[in-house]
Amino acid sequence: QVQLVESGGGLVQAGGSLRLSCAASGRTFSFFAMAWFRQAPGKEREFVAVISGRGVYTYYAESVKGRFTISRDTAKNTAYLQMNSLKPEDTAVYYCAADLYYSTTPTKNYDYWGQGTQVTVSS
Repeated sequence: QVQLVESGGGLVQAGGSLRLSCAASGRTFSFFAMAWFRQAPGKEREFVAVISGRGVYTYYAESVKGRFTISRDTAKNTAYLQMNSLKPEDTAVYYCAADLYYSTTPTKNYDYWGQGTQVTVSS
């Protein structure tokens, strides 16, 4: 089992930045690819970014490429999502997810999920 806890969400003005954190516990962190998803009100959950277990590979949705950066710190068992140049359309609940297999397929199913953290971008 892997437990994931997100933090770092909040209210920010358009153009601002936030850094989300996802603290993992339960199993060896470096075994797992870590991903971020988001879900806006009335919309389906959307893939945002993924990073491989050792942090060598990353992949982003086109909508966030160049603005968001996914990273991980094995010593802290934590994954991050640095979000810059935020737009109102980035408003959503952001979820982190973990899986033993790294994939760039946005619709891949992940085994473990956090509870989510709200990000609101005002115009």
